[in-house]
Amino acid sequence: MVEFSKRISALGLRLLPRKTLSRGLGSLTRMRRIEPGVSRAIELFAAAYQVDMDEAVIPDGGFKTFNEFFTRELRPGARHIDPDPSVLISPADGEVAEMGRVEADRTLTIKGKPYTVDELLGGDPLSSRFASGSHATIYLSPRDYHRVHAPVSGKVVSIEYLGGTLYPVNSIGTEYIPKLFAKNERVAVIQESETHGLVATVLVGAIGVGRMSLSFDDLITNSGAEKVRKDLRDASVYLEKGDELGRFNLGSTVILFVEGKIPLDFHAVLGEPIRMGERLATRSGS
Repeated sequence: MVEFSKRISALGLRLLPRKTLSRGLGSLTRMRRIEPGVSRAIELFAAAYQVDMDEAVIPDGGFKTFNEFFTRELRPGARHIDPDPSVLISPADGEVAEMGRVEADRTLTIKGKPYTVDELLGGDPLSSRFASGSHATIYLSPRDYHRVHAPVSGKVVSIEYLGGTLYPVNSIGTEYIPKLFAKNERVAVIQESETHGLVATVLVGAIGVGRMSLSFDDLITNSGAEKVRKDLRDASVYLEKGDELGRFNLGSTVILFVEGKIPLDFHAVLGEPIRMGERLATRSGS
């Protein structure tokens, strides 16, 4: 019965105008507050999902919109950034949903389903560099801090935006929507790190995520564009490990790729929570 219900839900999701609904929800979350509505909604949400408000920066007078609460900033010192140059940190708070090797033919498995790096990066010309490399997936739940940070120090060499669609990334989506992570809207930021080579941080949207934004570029997602690629080799955009890279306006998933010539030893535990700044993996032999 449970499986049948999930299949029916997945069928219903295929028929919904998912991107239009997500844009509408995003607009609602950005509306200026009408007391006591937004304040009460934030209070209920924080209680239901056990959001730790003690670590959040709360503006004078409180949050003006629900989205301002959802994309809340952390207090200084709320997260420790592992300073070891050999360490690749978690770019976000969340659950370690997947980690492992990318095969020589650039295939990998996420939630038991096959993907290729080319699919997830939308055919980015740099995708071949991730053959025989490493990958990891971090799933953000509603309670988590929803800003994404650079997993390594390095120059940003490219941005790839893929319009896609917006399915949920819960068990219904991952089990019953083929190639879910390659269908959903994505933003891939590729850095070049002295220690880890090329590192791709892929923000994957989901239904309800009306917008993903970057901290160093004015790219607007869910705006009707199908694909946008920006070559930033000459733009001198450099992110230190732990610098803010972008944010989800409502939550989703981050997928990381590290190029093949850099072997990694993973330290995170599959299925367990991890916080931004904690050690996800180290370069082998370090």
